Amino acid sequence: MPVPFIDLSRQHRGLRAEIRKAVNRIFDTQRFVLGEEGRAFEAAVAQKTGARHAVGLASGSDALYLALVALGIGPGDEVITTPFTFFATAGAISRAGARPVFADIDARTFNLDPVSFAARVTRRTRAVIPVHLFGLTCDMTEIKKIAARRSLRVIEDAAQSFGARHRGRLSGAIGDAGCFSFYPTKNLGGAGDGGMLVTSSAALADKVRLLRDHGSRHKYRHQVVGLNSRLDEIQAAVLRIKLRRVDVWNRARQRHAADYNRALKGLPLALPVTPAGEGHVFHLYSVLSEARDALMAFLHKKGVGAGVYYPLPLHLQPCYRSLGHKKGDFPVSEDVARRILSLPMCAELTAAEKARVTGALRTFYKGRR
Repeated sequence: MPVPFIDLSRQHRGLRAEIRKAVNRIFDTQRFVLGEEGRAFEAAVAQKTGARHAVGLASGSDALYLALVALGIGPGDEVITTPFTFFATAGAISRAGARPVFADIDARTFNLDPVSFAARVTRRTRAVIPVHLFGLTCDMTEIKKIAARRSLRVIEDAAQSFGARHRGRLSGAIGDAGCFSFYPTKNLGGAGDGGMLVTSSAALADKVRLLRDHGSRHKYRHQVVGLNSRLDEIQAAVLRIKLRRVDVWNRARQRHAADYNRALKGLPLALPVTPAGEGHVFHLYSVLSEARDALMAFLHKKGVGAGVYYPLPLHLQPCYRSLGHKKGDFPVSEDVARRILSLPMCAELTAAEKARVTGALRTFYKGRR
């Protein structure tokens, strides 16, 4: 049998009855937006992460955008982030009217390099968006030190890292704001799009609540120009059910990653690292290979799912040509993009499937000796 890259149906089978009951309850009430389910889920996420406030939103992309807008960041401002991430990170900066400024990544963690970040700060820099890529938190201690020296806001892109830890603190609740995505494939994933902003600033949470509902606190009275970015009740209900299990699922991912590490040791691959003080939750298990494309084709031929996250760094995307970047500007990001390959990973991965994956990798490299 093939080994899928991810199989969401496995998780759903164990939750089907509970989810249907919750969804039926919402249909019985006919309250689909800004109701009790959403408020209960916000309170649960705030308690879980250690933040004082949580605001449900329509997507992780909107969470990033609204964090910037609520902090007053816009035209004429610069925001530093990584070029090795999903487009939504830089896209939110552009949507806010600010200029994305890229800094290179650490070759071992794939996360924002604090040294490169510090070198890119100018008098126009207002914020930094560190991305906790693939489930591993950035070096938030060093990033926050640099940000504090330059009076910069810190907005965590925690879309891939629900439950991850940095020195005991949960991702999302370390900076000024944390932004989560609940896209179905995430460690905590809904039944469609959804997102959330967490913060310990009452003023920031209040501003985001205002902005998410067309800038209105009272019907037909609009204090500011906002947008429609509300987490609907069905998503909140599904996510509340899954939130109670996310720690168990994350521990399973960590066990799978440890098994992969043991089985792949000795192959010409750079395996994922978890620096001291970090709690990796392995949204993706990604390796580096000099033969990436041939290896991926071989795995697909053998019925093993594999994918590339991300093949083209953001500074080389066509839409950012106006920033004036060229190949070689961020060499670590470009090298990682050339060599990275993600292997099957989900909490429900079986021992037999892991053996098939690692066996296929060993067969591939045995044939290249």
